[in-house]
Amino acid sequence: MKILIADDEALSRRLLERTLERAGYKVIAVENGQQAVELLSRKDGPRLALLDWLMPKLDGPGVCRQLRQHYEHGYVYILLLTSKQSKEDIVAGLESGADDYLVKPFNAEELKARLRTGQRILNLEDRLVEASEQMRFKATHDGLTSLWNRGVIMDLLARELSRSARENSCTSILLCDVDHFKAVNDTHGHAVGDTVLQEVARRMLSSVRSYDFVGRYGGEEFLIVLNNCEPEVAQARAEQIRKTLADNPIQTPQGSMQMTVSVGLLFSREWGPRRVEELLNEVDSALYVAKAAGRNCVKIAQPKHCSALSPSASQPVTQPR
Repeated sequence: MKILIADDEALSRRLLERTLERAGYKVIAVENGQQAVELLSRKDGPRLALLDWLMPKLDGPGVCRQLRQHYEHGYVYILLLTSKQSKEDIVAGLESGADDYLVKPFNAEELKARLRTGQRILNLEDRLVEASEQMRFKATHDGLTSLWNRGVIMDLLARELSRSARENSCTSILLCDVDHFKAVNDTHGHAVGDTVLQEVARRMLSSVRSYDFVGRYGGEEFLIVLNNCEPEVAQARAEQIRKTLADNPIQTPQGSMQMTVSVGLLFSREWGPRRVEELLNEVDSALYVAKAAGRNCVKIAQPKHCSALSPSASQPVTQPR
């Protein structure tokens, strides 16, 4: 584990460096507090620090205060070395943000024991951060496909629609349904069905831009939000998503399977200010028309003043598989 030593006395710094290297640490040594702050503030900087109290430019407590106020990349465990022995000085050092202290002259074995305590605390923090991240991921992502779950994709859609309304841009909404998916589960079992859904999700995610949103809407339905995407581009993207499924069979434990999707498509600019639920009902109606038209095609939802969902206003209809 990396540890930073900050001490302006060269001999003291060298003795500490040798002691800690023998204990298995990778040591980075500096001679003043400002250098210590710069190194400890880096994302990949040491997370253990051994600071002399009295240093030029910035003393040990000053380093502690700066790190505690501004550091954002994880916790740094700081041990102060000091010749100060009054309770007031020790309290001041700890209140500056130090985790522990040793009074000079100190015993090398005691120093190593206190550093091991620091390592245990850092390991505990890492486990807590990992557990928190896992909980956050589970709360926001679909367990099978790892896409955004229904609640999150709906929230992202609402935010994007608000943004596009403010900026007079266009958000394009795609509602995709895997054709004849029930037959896959009924014939081959749910494990194969899960494999199909995972591969469909992967292909959809790889077919959009990094700042677009893809979520599992429910069952075999997927909701895709194309941010700031004009109708012509969105139409081409919807057709690309359709083709990436239709043109490439999915490999499963039960063999190769030809799968297709039907897609409903809606352009927010053509609908004006509407509630999210209203727009989803409209794009769902477009998806229903795509199913009725033979599946494996894209249909565009249009306001009532247009020729609603007519073949001329849609992608060309392909034959069902």
